[in-house]
Amino acid sequence: MLVAKIALGIASTVAFATIYTFREGLIRVDVDEFRAGGSHVHVWVPAAAVPVALHFAPHRHIQNAAQHLEPFMPTIRQLAKELRKYPDAQFVDVVDGSDHVKIGTSGGKLQIDVVQPGESVHVTVPISTLEDVASQLERDIPAA
Repeated sequence: MLVAKIALGIASTVAFATIYTFREGLIRVDVDEFRAGGSHVHVWVPAAAVPVALHFAPHRHIQNAAQHLEPFMPTIRQLAKELRKYPDAQFVDVVDGSDHVKIGTSGGKLQIDVVQPGESVHVTVPISTLEDVASQLERDIPAA
């Protein structure tokens, strides 16, 4: 009976940790090259891991990135806020010959899809993650 309670406790802990980790969704990056020897990279990361990872990145690198982004921070902050108002929208859909670029939102996530002959790139990021990263970078802008 004691072993069953311990197993239940461990299973519950793993279930709650999984739910907590994936509550904000996934960041998905898929890159495919459709040729002999082409690369196929598929990375799925819990969105909740990104703000945590920023805390462990070397502070000087975060400050450097924040400093370079400083002129654009009001635009980034406003963009992230406005994207919430359009949970399912198409912003860019450009076709040039066999090249195709689409940028939009779907289910509260920013989606960027680029398809060219022989390769494709698909990126999906929860809008809440964009807001979290923008506010974290804004806090790390060095004082003048």
